[in-house]
Amino acid sequence: MVKELFDVRKGRGHRRLPPAAPGPGAVRVLRFGDLSASGSVRPPSDKSPWITETDAQAWDAVQPGDVLVPRSFPRGSARVAVVREADIPAVTTEHLTHLRPTLDIEEPYMRLILAYLGSGALDYRARSVGGLAHISIRDIGEMRLPDRDDMLTEALSEIVKAGGELRQWSEEAESIVGSVFSPHGDTDSSARRQVIEAGQLLRLRADAAGRLDDFGYTVRTRFPFPIALRWREVEARVSSEDLRPAYNAILAAAEILLAYCALSTAALARDASVELSSVASLRTKLSSKSGGGPGLGEWVNILAEAGSARKRRGLPDEHPLHDFGQLLTNVDADEARKRVARRRNDEAHERRVDDVNLPAAVQESLADLKILLEQATFLADMPLIEVTSVDWNSFRREATLSFRRLMGDHPVVPTETMTNASSAVERRSLYLVGRDRSLHLLRPFLLGKVCSECRTWSTFHVDKVAGAIAMKTLEHGHLSSEVDSISLQEAGLL
Repeated sequence: MVKELFDVRKGRGHRRLPPAAPGPGAVRVLRFGDLSASGSVRPPSDKSPWITETDAQAWDAVQPGDVLVPRSFPRGSARVAVVREADIPAVTTEHLTHLRPTLDIEEPYMRLILAYLGSGALDYRARSVGGLAHISIRDIGEMRLPDRDDMLTEALSEIVKAGGELRQWSEEAESIVGSVFSPHGDTDSSARRQVIEAGQLLRLRADAAGRLDDFGYTVRTRFPFPIALRWREVEARVSSEDLRPAYNAILAAAEILLAYCALSTAALARDASVELSSVASLRTKLSSKSGGGPGLGEWVNILAEAGSARKRRGLPDEHPLHDFGQLLTNVDADEARKRVARRRNDEAHERRVDDVNLPAAVQESLADLKILLEQATFLADMPLIEVTSVDWNSFRREATLSFRRLMGDHPVVPTETMTNASSAVERRSLYLVGRDRSLHLLRPFLLGKVCSECRTWSTFHVDKVAGAIAMKTLEHGHLSSEVDSISLQEAGLL
């Protein structure tokens, strides 16, 4: 409850006092309109009321860290704010309640509390009087607060950070516009040049941000490398109206998307000790005497089985297996998958689309691929990485990892670093990074190495050709005879 973390204090100062001019010795009076939607106190304006320091002694002064909560507000517009050092000295009217922390509350959790109080929780508990919403101090104190949620807190922090950067860009744009002319209406060459250069940077920022609304750009830059590369080929083929190769590229991209998700699902299930009979069926196919390896049917079976809530029961809410398991539970995505499978099967059995129907087939299959990709948008938040080095610090009890973030349509990426609480991380292995920054080993379901055929870094999975076990790339379909049989046996694939 609120009263367990805060001292709930009623604001005082309803008496009318002669206003004072802002300046030394003046104390600002905070009102509901001074609380911003971002959780901070607005800077004073020309209309902000002030009182003298002597008169302020009869009021309840705010302190840094106080949370200001309105007790009377228009329906649907409740806002709360935290007082900072720059906001004092200040007092409030009786229409604002002070929540003064009685415990040390970490800033991330405080941000979560502010988001909750400003999300409609106050509005829900308030009663309507004279067209306004009113909530008592007692009701505020007895409000239940959300539990600590690291993932939600981090997401809120990222949103607040993004909002701050956007506001800063907006302020820069306004400043540039305001600086172009002198009071006499003319410009000098240096001011003109600065405006043009600064405007170029702002345009580049706006262009980069605007591209994120283009879903194709998001897939090409934010999805795991095998999928992003296949999508790049799709875009290139479709844009050039090379219809037959475009059609084949679309169907292949859909299968690779499902293959990547199924192989990641199998690795996540093994790591979480979730038994999937579909993985055992995959082993049966690999050990059979037939020459064919796993295909679309095997990938769909794994994803369908992981879609059962019973299989994922007991896993933490933030575990990535929940996202992968829900990929095909969406009706539209599953129907799109079925249509793609039929088209893929027709192509494999010489029932090719004729040239007359090919333009429509390209558009329809492309729409289905986009449906599947949109359902798999969670992949953009779960990076595929290759760990390149592990450095354990015994004193801090943490490991520093160097890794390559294999997201986007190119495998040549800079090396980054991160810390991890465990040293049980494999060098040169692929990992999936969960939303909570947990690392999930993908070996041996997915392996990363340089392809001996095209000499580019590629992602391999187990396959079978002419009765022999091989490794096959998701990016190009190239084969490798180098097989880690021991790891495949340990994972139950052989």
